[in-house]
Amino acid sequence: MIELQNVNKVYRTKTIETTALNNINLNVPAGEFLSIMGPSGCGKSTLLNIIGLLDEPSNGAVSIAGNQVKSYSGKGIANFRNEKLGFIFQSFHLIPDLSVVDNVELPLLYRKVGSKQRRMMAEEAIESVGLKNRMSHHPSQLSGGQKQRVAIARAIVGNPQIILADEPTGNLDSVMGNEVMDILTGLNSTNNTTIVMVTHDENMAKKTHKLMRLYDGAQVK
Repeated sequence: MIELQNVNKVYRTKTIETTALNNINLNVPAGEFLSIMGPSGCGKSTLLNIIGLLDEPSNGAVSIAGNQVKSYSGKGIANFRNEKLGFIFQSFHLIPDLSVVDNVELPLLYRKVGSKQRRMMAEEAIESVGLKNRMSHHPSQLSGGQKQRVAIARAIVGNPQIILADEPTGNLDSVMGNEVMDILTGLNSTNNTTIVMVTHDENMAKKTHKLMRLYDGAQVK
């Protein structure tokens, strides 16, 4: 489902060159739940952005869902990202002026899904994360755990093959964090959704199938 071969990422300015990722090789089969761990600044989010086609490697090959990625810009790659990938962020990235159901509908707008079908799909996704009674609420009326549930609903509303989660429990207490992890592991086991999660929490990482560690941009055992 996800394959990276000899991927490097180097940031250059006029005076300095910084290696964010160094010779990353990764193979994530369909249905696997992978966690990525490492100290701050080790390249975890850079790696997730490359898998999510939000950033381009300096060199190396990237293949997502059986498609080798050759372009990181344009309408085609944007549509591919919208259809195949779902994103969950530590800081939720909900639009405060929109209700829960309107936030969850957003990815479907870019697919030009009709309003009736869009609303039905959004309501089903919200119900699946246990927020049926919160559909008309706004983000300011929700707890941190509820906001993350909305973010998960938004990520899964279009039935993506892959979910990429960047510290999804990082802003939550242990109880809410475990609830979010239960939703993710349920999606993985029930829908066979491939999940790649960046985390600092060993306890959360233990709930996944496989652990990858990064240090200074390189894979470590």
